[in-house]
Amino acid sequence: MRWLDRIPLVWLVVLALWMAVAPITPEPHLIEKVRMLGQGTLSRPLDIFDLFIHALPLALLVLRLWRRVTGARAAAGEH
Repeated sequence: MRWLDRIPLVWLVVLALWMAVAPITPEPHLIEKVRMLGQGTLSRPLDIFDLFIHALPLALLVLRLWRRVTGARAAAGEH
């Protein structure tokens, strides 16, 4: 996962926040698709793809931050 560590954190944060709220009106796609998923109405391939595209940067950011925290603990000698 070194490719993920090479992405500047600031750009990953910007991309994740931007994709999480895009488009701002009438409702961000990520919120709409998560709501559809919870209601069981997320069935069209385009909607599933849209959820994937809008959630991927957030998932990468979480993974990157998790690797950073666990890497810092490992370097400090914690288990």
